[in-house]
This record gives sequence, structure tokens and C-alpha cells, in this order.
Amino acid sequence: MGETGFMKETVDEFRGSLVDEADDVESSSTAPVDLPRIERAVREILAAVGEDPDREGLRDTPGRVARMYAELFGGLHEDPRAHLQRFFTEQYDEVVLVRDISFNSMCEHHLMPFMGKAHIGYMPAGKVVGLSKLARVVEVVARRPQVQERMTETIADLLETEIDAKGVAVVIEATHTCMTVRGVRKPGSLCVTSAMKGLFRSHLSSRSEVMTLIYGNRR
Repeated sequence: MGETGFMKETVDEFRGSLVDEADDVESSSTAPVDLPRIERAVREILAAVGEDPDREGLRDTPGRVARMYAELFGGLHEDPRAHLQRFFTEQYDEVVLVRDISFNSMCEHHLMPFMGKAHIGYMPAGKVVGLSKLARVVEVVARRPQVQERMTETIADLLETEIDAKGVAVVIEATHTCMTVRGVRKPGSLCVTSAMKGLFRSHLSSRSEVMTLIYGNRR
């Protein structure tokens, strides 16, 4: 092959690589989760800790981890407000409480799971929402990398805005694996966070009522 032919082939290959890179960028920007990118990162982590990512037991691990992250972080691409768009008119002005809503989330500091239960109470102002919708809101918000404090405030702010209730109370209890299996290693420890809005924040009696409904004689 002459010099001119060699240069033409080289230029064509370079142009082709640019097209491939552009396709990769486009697919990663439009797809909710870039699975191939996660797979490459997992392979690098396995190699970095001294493992062989090509051995039989680990060969499919990057793909599994990528799909797992897509599931665990699916809440990043969902709007929890979509579950709070239908209401029912009811002349009910006492506390509505759904407690012991189980959830799993991911701590953003170490990317390790924390899991537990959420308790959600609100005081309606002429309209109520389906009880299952409260659990769906917790599910969507939980599937994000975050700290428990932010998760609690996010749910409370969302309900206060969308339901237009007189008061909103959110209490979350969770076990953090970043405390139980690494670091300080204290299994059995529990983190409790709360966010009170409206009457539950301004009136001590209302706050006491909802906390009694949540815990009762369980403690």
C-alpha cells in the first residue's frame, strides 16, 4: 500500500472512531443509566483490589452490578409527585397515619445500603390521598443515593406542598450498614430522623398525638 493509501485508511479509521465516540456520548446522555460505563468501572474496581475480573465467578459480575445500580437508583429518574395527583374530598380533620412502610436506600457517603421503616402522618384540609400513594412516594424517594436526613425532609416537603395539608409528620428509622459491617461496626444501632411541618411543628399537642400514634406502647 502506498503512503497516500495508508494515510487515507488512517484518516478513515480516525473518523470512524469519532463517530463511535459520538454514538457512545449520545446513548449515555439519553439513557437513564449508562450500564456499560458502570460495567467498566466495576471491572476496574475488581482489578484494583487484586481480583481477576475475567475469572468464572466474576465474569458476569460487572453486568449484574450495573443492573443492580439501575434498580437501586431508579428513583433519580422518577418524579414522586406523580403519585400525589389524585385526591378525594373528605370532611375529615384528624390525623391520617401510615406507619411501618419498609424501604431500602443507599447512603451517599460510602454507597452502602441503609434500610428501615418510614412513618407518615398528615392532617387533611378537606382532601385525602390514597394510602398506597404514601408508600409509593417513600419507594421512589428511597431509591436514590442520599443521607437519611435529606430523605426525611424530601418526603415531608413533598407532602406538604402537594397535599396542602394542615400538618405533615415524617419519622424514619433505619439501620445503616456503613455503621454495622465496617468502620465502628455496631450492629443493632438505629438512626431516627423526623420532619414536622405545619401544625405538627407549631403545636406541641399535635406533635405529641402523632408521635403517640406512631410509637404507642412499642418502646
